[in-house]
Amino acid sequence: MNNKLELIQTAKNTADRMSEKEGLYLSSFENLNQTIIAIDESQEYQVIEGFGGAFTEAAADTFYKMSSQKREEILEAYFDPQKGINYSLCRTHINSCDFSLGNYSYAEIEGDADLKFFNIGRDYNLLIPMIKEAMGVNGSKIKFLASPWSPPYWMKTNGEMNHGGKLKEKYRESWARYFVKYIKAYRREGIDIWGVSVQNEPDAVQTWDSCIYSHEEERDFVRDYLGPIFAEEALGNINIIVWDHNTDQVFERAKVILEDEECAKYVWGVGFHWYSGDQFENLAKTHAAFPDKKLLFTEGCQEGGVHLDSWSVGERYGHNMINDFNNWTVGWIDWNMVLNETGGPNHVGNYCDAPIIANTNTDEIHYENSYYYIGHFSKYIEPGATRIGCSCSGCDKLETTAFKNSDGTLVIVVMNSNDYEVDYCIKIGDRGTSIKALAHSIVTLIK
Repeated sequence: MNNKLELIQTAKNTADRMSEKEGLYLSSFENLNQTIIAIDESQEYQVIEGFGGAFTEAAADTFYKMSSQKREEILEAYFDPQKGINYSLCRTHINSCDFSLGNYSYAEIEGDADLKFFNIGRDYNLLIPMIKEAMGVNGSKIKFLASPWSPPYWMKTNGEMNHGGKLKEKYRESWARYFVKYIKAYRREGIDIWGVSVQNEPDAVQTWDSCIYSHEEERDFVRDYLGPIFAEEALGNINIIVWDHNTDQVFERAKVILEDEECAKYVWGVGFHWYSGDQFENLAKTHAAFPDKKLLFTEGCQEGGVHLDSWSVGERYGHNMINDFNNWTVGWIDWNMVLNETGGPNHVGNYCDAPIIANTNTDEIHYENSYYYIGHFSKYIEPGATRIGCSCSGCDKLETTAFKNSDGTLVIVVMNSNDYEVDYCIKIGDRGTSIKALAHSIVTLIK
């Protein structure tokens, strides 16, 4: 019997950044502390799809302004299963998003409803080359989720890609076939799209690329156009994700869409973002109502430009990841993988932080705390892992979750966001050990 626990630690005011520490050994359990984290392998929950970040034009623009040595380091840091944090599920954008160098679509000829002039040529400049380089990292296996921020300007009621507007009814079929053309164009480049979301943030009128769908409009588009056209084009294996917006309305959107059986048969799951606050109970409520549909975190980042070395940013990631997974989330996708020294480029100045900040003036890269906090999950929890029982008595001071990989390895993540140390016990079966959680720390325990 393996009684050893490997311990990987990241802690504030130390040099520990995903640092392997001295292992611990499980022995006959004695209740030495009031705080006990008990692992129950017999309780099984959702299966994990993977972890990752987003390939955006802004990320690729930043990436290609760095030296070849730094580019190699960035890709290895994310995608190498041994040397990096093992990203396996990543997002990219259909047409432009705010983290593009400007508005663009693949059908710029007004009124081209038959999409005769459809062309992904813009993506050959930066986006596709970066994606292909990531795919070439030794051992990397990546599934791609593609999301539109806006249809072409001429398909919309406001005649522009920014500032909301809606998809004109007469272009619903053209827009569904646009997805098909995109998927097949990327496939010809050797990039298989795993899934699509219908629309990024369909309830937000933004100064950047955006498009509004009511609950009913998204339901009708999937049921009457996107789902049937995917089936017709032999793309029924492409996972369709609805909502792709904040947790505040995730249940209301899911209810309208998934209670329609004809629509629900085309929907793989519901995507969500974190910008409206925690609201984890809405995830549990959605799972309880629709247990056969998946919940996927599709975007989150620290807004307001670069927050260099802000420890609270890392803890925001840890807090959300633990609670998302404890409420049935199957995968977790960060936003931009790399941004420049300003938190851009962004064509409307909506600058944000990223786990890796690349200074394009000095050719230096900086790992934010969010990189390590994500890594405590993504490096060790493999696609195909199952979340297992993880109860915590006296655990108001710690946040924790646990998984079992396909090879039987147990992975336990424990976070302490307090200003003080916390003593606790890990109990697995009838054996346990005592551990000290340093102030503002996160650990991954592996058995």
